[in-house]
Amino acid sequence: MVRKLVLSALALAMATPTMALAQGDPIVIAHRGASGDRPEHTLAAYELAIEQGADYIEPDLVVTKDLVLVSRHENELSGTTDVASREEFEDRRRDKTIDGQRVAGWFAEDFTLAELRTLRARERVPSARPDNVRYNGLYQVPTFKEIVQLVRIKEAETGRTIGLYPELKHPTFLLEDAGIDMVDLILLELRDLDISADGPIFIQSFEVGPLQRLNQRSDYKLVQLISPEGGPADEPDMRYAEMISPTGLEEIAEYADGIGPWLGYVLDPSTMEDTGLVGRAHANGLKVHPWTLRKENGFLPAALQTGGGPAADGQYRLLWAKAIASGADGFFTDNVSEFIEVSGAE
Repeated sequence: MVRKLVLSALALAMATPTMALAQGDPIVIAHRGASGDRPEHTLAAYELAIEQGADYIEPDLVVTKDLVLVSRHENELSGTTDVASREEFEDRRRDKTIDGQRVAGWFAEDFTLAELRTLRARERVPSARPDNVRYNGLYQVPTFKEIVQLVRIKEAETGRTIGLYPELKHPTFLLEDAGIDMVDLILLELRDLDISADGPIFIQSFEVGPLQRLNQRSDYKLVQLISPEGGPADEPDMRYAEMISPTGLEEIAEYADGIGPWLGYVLDPSTMEDTGLVGRAHANGLKVHPWTLRKENGFLPAALQTGGGPAADGQYRLLWAKAIASGADGFFTDNVSEFIEVSGAE
């Protein structure tokens, strides 16, 4: 019965999603590249996302031992590379406490760029993306500079403007554990690459302090990421759930230009009804870019899953249409082509 009610509500919402689109199509942010079709955070994933029509590509940034910004989902490397099978790096295995969680593995900040270059990317979620496994071992870990170079090449080829949406991963941990200041590094890199704050770029983080420092030192557009659980690693007394309150949004607006909330903050997870967060954020002058729109069963609410296991496509169009109707300004998605089709974006 609950499943039928949820699907009925979504079907009704799908019939009238054009109100939000009438205000302008939401921007399409390729979450870690075209990660539904290629292993995430590879030049191949970014290039394909651009070819599919993404407005922005999103590299998660970590740092090497020799202070080079590279793109990985986490600074722990075994989930996205073949490092665990490389005997020459067995002695690099460590246990570290990152943002309050004990993590075992191999970490980017313990490798030089030259060493990292010998590794090869792997699909992070093979159960949901089995087709991507065939690309395991083909791609290197890209630097942020290489990603920017790719964007400029594709802009010249296509005549389109393509934005960058980097995320600073675990900046407080890196500063305290390794003395690496990601705020300094990203600002230096952006200057060296001649990336203007007036251009299509957002810098995002789940932490507060780094965004506040970036706001004080630059004019880049900043986005406060908001997770469904816990709170910012650098603000132990703050909860993410409190950050979407009226007071929380007012405080975010003092240092950021937008929020990147978990989709469940925009659509109630149990009913898929609009929570009103987008309107409240807009009232504070904040853009809203929820995450993450994915099409596979393994990432969808139970009521929208179909047969065929976690890798099969679920009834994602119903959820996406409802999300678009919320009036959010853009969306992170692993499936650029499908999102453009559903949204009607050009």
